[in-house]
Amino acid sequence: MSSIIIKPFFHKDTCTISYIIYDLNSAKAAIIDSAIDYENNAGKVAFYFADAQIEFVQHHKLEVEWILETHAHADHLSAAHYLRSKLGGKIAIGKYITQAQRIFKDIFALSDSEISVSGAEFDLLLSHNDKLYIGDTVIKVIETPGHTKDSVTYLVEDNAFIGDTLFMPDSGSARCDFPGGAATELYQSIMQLYALPDNTKLWMCHDYQPNGRKLQYQTTVAESKKSNIHIRNDVSHDCFVATRQTRDKTLAVPRLLYSALQVNIKAGELPQANNRNQVLLKEPIHALKID
Repeated sequence: MSSIIIKPFFHKDTCTISYIIYDLNSAKAAIIDSAIDYENNAGKVAFYFADAQIEFVQHHKLEVEWILETHAHADHLSAAHYLRSKLGGKIAIGKYITQAQRIFKDIFALSDSEISVSGAEFDLLLSHNDKLYIGDTVIKVIETPGHTKDSVTYLVEDNAFIGDTLFMPDSGSARCDFPGGAATELYQSIMQLYALPDNTKLWMCHDYQPNGRKLQYQTTVAESKKSNIHIRNDVSHDCFVATRQTRDKTLAVPRLLYSALQVNIKAGELPQANNRNQVLLKEPIHALKID
């Protein structure tokens, strides 16, 4: 019998689902894709969501070993840096975060002192088939690019935490029009997930609750192959790519795009205050073209 417990947390403002996974035998834990509470129109930052996760960890007397990112998110600000400062643990992300750092260093005109292009802001950069541990439980890393180049899936027993690779079957798949994204790569990544056993649980990073349905955290490989509106088991590569590219042309720029990326390529660390004690984020005008 599995000793793994999965606790979802829903960040309503960004429709983000974060997870604490822990091993009952050892009380070791990992946190996946946490979020900062950020009001971009007011410039206000808070940590209510992350603090609720910290309270859970402390209540259950867990030791956080890993703070995991499935990719550099464009729709919410990562709480990884904050969580590490409160709970310890190591922050890990896919190794191609360095590509995202290079791209967005130029877009945001960041100096060498503001951002590395080596991934140094993270404790560990992950490659395909790497293994992490919480207690005796293995977390296997699967590279799943397409939405972003640095996207990875974390496989824990028969649970796959898939980031923005797929959504619930009635929502389809992730957009591929950000720098480093590619519909062809997303198709190949989804085929990797579809090659997992049919009973494998696919845990979502977002649920947008289309048509007002009840919030859902997970589906299975079998159900996604059968019912996903973008990529059922019988959908060809060319058909999926055409569908994905056509849809991407209709999508608006995410509300928190510029703020999120500046913070998330630095493992969730906010910019340093300037000599007037101001913390500032940049917003380029017509610098980032999504097409």
